[in-house]
Amino acid sequence: MTGSVDAVVIGAGHNGLVAANLLADAGWDVLVLEQEPDFGGAVRSAELFDGFQTDLFSANYPLAPVSPVLRGLDLGDFGLRWAYAPTVLASARTPADGVGLYPDPQQTADELGRHHRADAKAWLELLAHWRRVRDPLLQIGIGGMHPIREAVRLLRAEGVPELTRLVRFLTLPADTMARELFRSEHARLLLLGNCGHGDLAVNAPLSGVTGWLLTMLAQDTGFPCPVGGAGELTKALVARARAAGAELRCNVTVSGLEVRAGRVSAVRTADGATIAVRRAVIANTSAPTLYRSLLPADAVPDRVQRDLRHFTPDSAVVKVNYAVSQPIPWLAPELRGAGTVHLGADERGLLRWGAELACGAIPARPFMLFGQMTTCDPTRSPTGTESAWAYTLMPHGVTDDDSAELLAKNIDAVIEAHAPGFANALVGRNVQRPSDMTAIGTRIGGTMALHQQAIFRPLPGLGGPETCVRNLYLGSSAAHPGGAVHGACGAFAARAALRQNGIRGRARRRLYTVIAGR
Repeated sequence: MTGSVDAVVIGAGHNGLVAANLLADAGWDVLVLEQEPDFGGAVRSAELFDGFQTDLFSANYPLAPVSPVLRGLDLGDFGLRWAYAPTVLASARTPADGVGLYPDPQQTADELGRHHRADAKAWLELLAHWRRVRDPLLQIGIGGMHPIREAVRLLRAEGVPELTRLVRFLTLPADTMARELFRSEHARLLLLGNCGHGDLAVNAPLSGVTGWLLTMLAQDTGFPCPVGGAGELTKALVARARAAGAELRCNVTVSGLEVRAGRVSAVRTADGATIAVRRAVIANTSAPTLYRSLLPADAVPDRVQRDLRHFTPDSAVVKVNYAVSQPIPWLAPELRGAGTVHLGADERGLLRWGAELACGAIPARPFMLFGQMTTCDPTRSPTGTESAWAYTLMPHGVTDDDSAELLAKNIDAVIEAHAPGFANALVGRNVQRPSDMTAIGTRIGGTMALHQQAIFRPLPGLGGPETCVRNLYLGSSAAHPGGAVHGACGAFAARAALRQNGIRGRARRRLYTVIAGR
């Protein structure tokens, strides 16, 4: 494999595929190189058990249907369809006591009102406020086309006093936010459980915005999954990229980048090939992989190398996949129709769980996310069965297989306590340990903590897709706006590459060169 192309995209996760689509749409000659046998990165599915389709990594996608980037690709034209569970999500307070979030906001409000009358009104008011600020916030966060215009739009919608209150609200720890919003623990658990989709403890600054965003998306547009498995989203992205003219290759490992006169001139592969690059390289990789493994050391300024020593990865995870011969026998009826279940901890238990992770202890009763994928999409397994999974965070800095196996057993025990007879109904079980997930890197590209967000993501002075090398862009979740399946990281990298050819692009590049310390 030799020759030259306008752009090479390293890695065919969903962000890399989005970048390839946008560059090919602009008429660029694009080559995508993926080291794995399959495209998709963390958006893949497979038949691990006979007749049961399993999402290998990510599964439900609340941000995908509302993402301005993914909506703009018209993936429905390439076969993508969405499925929705009867109950969007549910949280278990105890094994026999849960709370559901339903597609109808009034039904959710009525459910919360059973636990405290004031929470029914509070829920509907929270949703009304979300819908007032939703579009400009999503455009600012994951749209990226006109952030200043959208900020002005948000200011007009809220006014200065209310906008100030909103900014304060979005910085709150999740536990503080939940107490300010709701009177009952049941209502608070809906928000706190959604905080568990990230990597921040519920008492950490900024954890509230994750819980609030996902809770409002759940009520507004749901937690859908692709019909047929997560891999169907990848198939649509691949088909669209090829239709636009991009070339995609699997089983090709990029071993390094050649840098001449401050720009990437070529991409080298492990099998000895060299591909000359005329315009840009988009790296859908982790930040440490890009700066420590792919770039030559003399191309990375000392300041960037020092900052990289302080880069904080997100915690590793353990995921257990299940094939269940019957509907899961939950004690709490609210859990039975839910596509996503928050399980294993009440309000105080979430604080305990976060403290155990911070201390490096393996939780005996871990909080977890549990997916009932056949409930969401009946095509996933035979009628009357359930294709399911559960995952939880490993303690900070712990990644060994023995700890992962112990945590997987604790996951089983928590599920059994909430659904007696679950273990006897299993016809298949598979554990994915951190060592089994190295090919996709980390789950969200680095911690979501304040010190590594926005202008600090992935590194101070290199917030966003631009790097310390001209025509090289970071297009993975390591860059702003970070983890989740929304395509914004890949889109921002592609747009930066396209802008680089203009006058403003060259001025912006000079600014980044100064900041990076070259």
